[in-house]
Amino acid sequence: MKIYKKEWEQMVPGTLEDVWNFFSRPENLDNITPKDMKFEILSDIEGKQMYEGMIIVYKVRPLLNIPSTWVTEITKIEDRKFFVDEQRVGPYKMWHHEHHFEEKDGGVLMRDILHYALPAEPFGSLLMGWFISRKVEGIFEYRKTVIPKYFPEKKSAAV
Repeated sequence: MKIYKKEWEQMVPGTLEDVWNFFSRPENLDNITPKDMKFEILSDIEGKQMYEGMIIVYKVRPLLNIPSTWVTEITKIEDRKFFVDEQRVGPYKMWHHEHHFEEKDGGVLMRDILHYALPAEPFGSLLMGWFISRKVEGIFEYRKTVIPKYFPEKKSAAV
């Protein structure tokens, strides 16, 4: 099984508390997922803070508008530092996504580390490897454009 690893970093202009509160509410995932994926959260998570062991069920249409059920579990949380989500059922053979948060330079450095494997190896890599890699990159590029909208930079008052 081939395991792919990808990493992204993004500075977010907010406080650690505000950024953590946004990302620790799974309902906000819908706001930072590309609309063409037709992402839909099926679990009742409205207003709920994530916790270790939390199971979240989604419907996503990543390819040719074909629906796919995706089930993830929040497996590890260290408050205001990081959390991990892992796929339990879904389009990947394996999905392990670490979300790290660090106060830095008046904002928050957000770092994502993703390990994933494709189904049906070795054919999965041959048939879908390039496409899936681009799709995953596209999700995180989209996030770089939309996340700052939820954390407008505060302007200091003129004296």
